[in-house]
Amino acid sequence: MGVYGLLGRGLTHSFSPYLHSLIGDYSYTLFSKEERELKPFLEGKSFDGLNVTIPYKKAVIPFLDELSPVAEKLGSVNTVVKRKDGTLFGDNTDYHGFLELVKHENIKLKNKKVLVLGSGGASVTVCEVIKTLGGFATVISRRGENNYDNISRHFDADIIVNTTPVGMFPKNGEKPLGLSGFNRLEAVIDIIYNPLKTALLLEAENMGIKTANGLYMLVAQGIKSAELFLDTAFDSACRAQIYKTVKDKMTNTVLIGMPGCGKTTIAEILKEKTGKPLFDSDICFFEKEGITPGDYIKKHGEERFRIIETEILRELSKKSGVIISTGGGAVTRKDNKDILKQNGVLVYIKRDIKNLATKDRPLSCDVEKLYKERKPMYEAFADYEVDNNKTPKDTALAILEKIK
Repeated sequence: MGVYGLLGRGLTHSFSPYLHSLIGDYSYTLFSKEERELKPFLEGKSFDGLNVTIPYKKAVIPFLDELSPVAEKLGSVNTVVKRKDGTLFGDNTDYHGFLELVKHENIKLKNKKVLVLGSGGASVTVCEVIKTLGGFATVISRRGENNYDNISRHFDADIIVNTTPVGMFPKNGEKPLGLSGFNRLEAVIDIIYNPLKTALLLEAENMGIKTANGLYMLVAQGIKSAELFLDTAFDSACRAQIYKTVKDKMTNTVLIGMPGCGKTTIAEILKEKTGKPLFDSDICFFEKEGITPGDYIKKHGEERFRIIETEILRELSKKSGVIISTGGGAVTRKDNKDILKQNGVLVYIKRDIKNLATKDRPLSCDVEKLYKERKPMYEAFADYEVDNNKTPKDTALAILEKIK
């Protein structure tokens, strides 16, 4: 079976163990090590294979006996294999992963000007792939000839690739730069996969620009690593199925809709059928403030409630692979759209006005007026719309079918 794992620092939220559990029947551990622990760990060789992540992709090289041509050229290693004679072999499957990501998303790099944000190990790898595919890479760093202070000289870029950790969980919402001024962008790639949509990707998406995150790269490089670990090969169908499984696992299902439309009941059914944890933003509000949303609004007003609600949604949306049932007015704050979409698919639960429950809902005294105001907001937020005028079970099954 062997002992395999991920070597790095601060690995609590890594998806690699789950990914490798889908690939092969072997033990996969998170080896979170401080710099002083690196030498004894690698020299101890109490593993059969490793993936290597920040900040050790270069630091492991002196401990290796041989490098693949790609790893040697890049000066960066993300996969280590202990061979039968005990020697350590280093490769760079990130190269393969990014190459497969670009192909999967059908992003053409030939003769394109590509801005690569960041100058670390991942940047070097990405630049090599860009060169291989006939593109022209320009590295943007905090210091150096091309930096964020003179970014305007590169507003003619065709593609942007972020290789920095800016915007990665738990610092969701941050981004390395804004896209205002770029007038030729065809695509934006962010190799971050948690969240699925960083603030950079959401800005590009809102501008109608093609986007891609790093999840396919993670899967492709993980499978390539497993091929080295196990000395075997996996076909493209296997990669496609594993990618779909991981993506489904990570994606949140977010329910939006009018007060009384049945979100809570449908969410419970989805929880039962998918096994995903359920979070109701109104319940979370009560747990935080010790008062129901309705009573809070009566006492302090809607505006103060919405501010707290947004902060609750911000924290809930950092989670991966959960069901989130939102309050009926969550769509009244535009910021909530990107907050919910960073890891979520948004489903608008539609229900005829006459069927809406209005008891104990302080803002539903004039249902027709409220519906008229909010309907375009729900439509603007939603990825999918599902009718809930039959049974909640029918609605839940329709949601699962649409998401699939």
